Amino acid sequence: MVVKRKKVAVITGASSGFGRAAAVKLMKHGWYVIILARRLKRIVALQNEFGVDNCYAMSFDVCSVEDIKSLVEFIDKQSISVDLLVNNAGLALGLNSADKADVNDWQCMIDTNCTGLVNVTRALLPAMIAVQKGHIINIGSIAGTYAYPGGNTYGATKAFVAQFSLNLRADLAGSGIRVTNIEPGLAETEFSLVRFHGDEKKAKSVYEDVQPLTAEDVAETIFWCASLPSHVNVNRLELMPTCQAFSPLSVTKSSTTEPL
Repeated sequence: MVVKRKKVAVITGASSGFGRAAAVKLMKHGWYVIILARRLKRIVALQNEFGVDNCYAMSFDVCSVEDIKSLVEFIDKQSISVDLLVNNAGLALGLNSADKADVNDWQCMIDTNCTGLVNVTRALLPAMIAVQKGHIINIGSIAGTYAYPGGNTYGATKAFVAQFSLNLRADLAGSGIRVTNIEPGLAETEFSLVRFHGDEKKAKSVYEDVQPLTAEDVAETIFWCASLPSHVNVNRLELMPTCQAFSPLSVTKSSTTEPL
């Protein structure tokens, strides 16, 4: 492993979408990236493409305490100092209203988007504190700010990410460690394919006749935040495609409503 003269990033959910694009972007700019994902074949292919001098692929589930422990042991054994943690692993499942949603989908989103994110952060944070440097970039969503029908638990998990990021920033004041929450809007990745449980037709319909953000757009944003001078901290950054904007508030009218 050739890590000594390189900045080191750890990226969860690096097998596709924002995570993969961020890994590629960082490696092309001289970073060494520990790429983590459940789909090992995909990240091994990425490792083969860029070489072991630029990255290391590890099978990883943010919901697994054992996987997190193995990651920390690997970092300690290699005497690696992590400059950047990108908490990218996350998902949305379903778009049903709360009364019809699958509770198992809700639990999976909470476990991955919230519990997994905080556990990975907590595991890597002490080493950052010890050297008084590092950057944690959490991948949130505009869904954490703007509610929409069917967003219920997914939006709530991303609101958690936003508030956790701000509180983490407060805790780490004076430590030299930066914390950023990046909140993308409509972006064409495998996000909708996962949300609709593999229904390709339904997933493709989300992006028809629009120009959404790409994974590379978000990777560029991650890279920009990570490349700023160490005295500059971007607290939160929201981005949408130009075609996306805000909707009026929903007002339900009924002729049967009785006056007060």
